[in-house]
Amino acid sequence: MIVQKFLKWIDTANVSERVAAASALSRAYLQSDMDFEHRCAAESALTLLLDDPSPKVRAAMAETLSMSPAAPPQVIATLSADQPEVAAMVLVRSPLLSDVDLIDRCADGCGKVQRLIAMRGTLSTTICAVLAEIGENDAVIELLGNEGAEIAAISLARIAERLGHEAAVRKALLAHAGLPAQVRHQLLVKVGEALSESPLVRGLIGQARASRIVKDACVKASISLIDTTPAHETPALVEHLRLKGDLTTAFIVRAVAHGKIDFFGAILCSLSGLTEKRIAGLLSHGRDNALRALFRDCGLAEPSHAVILRALGIWREVALGKRVTGVQEVTWLMLKELGGTPGSGTPRRAENDDLIALLKSIHLDQLRLNARGHALSIAAA
Repeated sequence: MIVQKFLKWIDTANVSERVAAASALSRAYLQSDMDFEHRCAAESALTLLLDDPSPKVRAAMAETLSMSPAAPPQVIATLSADQPEVAAMVLVRSPLLSDVDLIDRCADGCGKVQRLIAMRGTLSTTICAVLAEIGENDAVIELLGNEGAEIAAISLARIAERLGHEAAVRKALLAHAGLPAQVRHQLLVKVGEALSESPLVRGLIGQARASRIVKDACVKASISLIDTTPAHETPALVEHLRLKGDLTTAFIVRAVAHGKIDFFGAILCSLSGLTEKRIAGLLSHGRDNALRALFRDCGLAEPSHAVILRALGIWREVALGKRVTGVQEVTWLMLKELGGTPGSGTPRRAENDDLIALLKSIHLDQLRLNARGHALSIAAA
């Protein structure tokens, strides 16, 4: 079709005819060897079609032009800002849309537009950061499932902070292979907050008890999280816990009781400023006086020093193959150190009561866990 005739014909054609013509003209623009004059005329015709009242006509153009780097830039830009049904192909596929264009669409568009952008084959860290900051739930979930998206750790943390209370977003975050340990901890806290604020939970056990139970569960989950944290992420997790005020003496005692000695070393590195090599040397064969001085420098409460040293000595023997033991036995020996067991021979002091209560709680939890595991193994035999 000659472009000049097309421009005259367009006013009288019905929608289906205009759809077919828009698709044909778009293909001709991309595939034909037009001379400069005809190419300019075809581009003008495509630009004119952007004002067509039927979205079907504009969608036909978008479908044909969306994947080509040779499409007219002004046509692509206009189509990308059209209603989502028209813009979809362009937003998802067009190589002509720059990061700046996509950022504008994210900021100006609705959740549907954001989700379409999140579906692109590749997404830069910049676009991912924008979606993490302002994206609606569906867009963020789509982003997290996009293997071509370069999502920085700070963007994952921002998603957890902003939308971690949403169950679907939490699920998508936890399924993301690159989720840092500190963000996993953020999600643990978010789950705890959601549970403690649940009207059902509050109605059943009361707000104070619900908060206490959830807090205890979060601490236990944090200890379990250590096992799944890669070594290179451990310092970041420690720093995250420190900034949140969660590196309490009670948490540290719990970690040592569970044998998380490498993690304990990372904590001491963070709190003391000493090198990892120096801390590792002290933990593996340092004398008690040197370790007590280190604990004081790190701000650990004085009553905890003896039980940490007791546990550390036991875990050293385990590491050297001189002993086989577990958390249940270690916590019992830590309790004996404080005079918290019958016949321990160690006088019990009032300032140790909180620590004794903590160690008894850990000991009983482990006792129940071991008994349950034993019963299940008998049942399975």
